[in-house]
Amino acid sequence: MANEVLSLSIMANAKLKHKLNVPGAWFTTDPDDDSGEGCIACNVCYAGAPEFYKEDENGNAFVAKQPQTPAEITLCQEQMDACPVESIGKNG
Repeated sequence: MANEVLSLSIMANAKLKHKLNVPGAWFTTDPDDDSGEGCIACNVCYAGAPEFYKEDENGNAFVAKQPQTPAEITLCQEQMDACPVESIGKNG
């Protein structure tokens, strides 16, 4: 029997997306998400993947470009995994 790892993924609230996100599967949450998943302007994602994540006038992240290639998706996934408040999400 192969070892199986159960992975639980907590993800950003898709109902409270940042208004500047471009359309597509990847998104960040609005900083006003009071459930604890709102962006805190930590700069992890837009420092790590500046082609895909940008900061608004308050330093909060939004998705400026959707990843397309496997390498781009991996890069965006790394930012999602590194987000300290799980404010990055993906639908699909």
